[in-house]
Amino acid sequence: MIENTATTLRRGLAILLALGDAVPAGGAGVVEIANLVGEDKSQVSRSLKTLAGSGLVERDPETRGYRLGWRLFSLAARAGDQRLLEAAPSVLSELGDELGETVHLSVLQGTDVLTVLSISPPRALQAASWVGQAVPAFASSAGRALLIDEDRDELARLFEAIDFRRLAPNTPADVDELFERVRSASRLGYALVDEELEPGLVGAAAPVRDFRGRVAAALNVSAPRFRFVERLDAAGRAIAGGALRLSAELGYRTAR
Repeated sequence: MIENTATTLRRGLAILLALGDAVPAGGAGVVEIANLVGEDKSQVSRSLKTLAGSGLVERDPETRGYRLGWRLFSLAARAGDQRLLEAAPSVLSELGDELGETVHLSVLQGTDVLTVLSISPPRALQAASWVGQAVPAFASSAGRALLIDEDRDELARLFEAIDFRRLAPNTPADVDELFERVRSASRLGYALVDEELEPGLVGAAAPVRDFRGRVAAALNVSAPRFRFVERLDAAGRAIAGGALRLSAELGYRTAR
């Protein structure tokens, strides 16, 4: 019985991996999947029915092919959130030591950015903690990184009811100006802001992507302009490298 259970489990895992790696979006039939995993068609059919009953796979109503189910994506997303919080501290610590500044992990909440984790290196002069604070996404480096994939129409929809109030000398005035800065960040792979959120404050941020390639969070660093502006671009590159390492921990593959 134990051997049969183990064999069934291995077959189910092989099917899920095949559906994730080798099967097109429209799904694949039982014969094709059986060929991919090297198993008997009738056994694969039974395994697919069991997996479908658990919501881990589903059958396309048009092509009749099997594909990964939404429950699997839901489980992966929850695992990704846990993995993100587990893996982030070491990456933030490395970046903090390299940059000599506090580094933050932030997420998007509506039109605001919420900082969920901050790690500071040992130094005499430090910025105030941002953990638990929400700031406008349109004026922060983390917000720019979190919005890096959005087009103008989506930004207009998202910020439709938002007043682009002037927070600092270089705060974006409207959606068009925000979109141009998002495009610039997209070209670089990281966002740089200079006195947009607060007078005298500069920042750099980069997106952290999940296994689907979607932006899940942002790494960012901010510091007083007088001591950091000349290092800002180098900080952006360093933050982007850290974000890429953290993305890899979530299953993101750059080849996608």
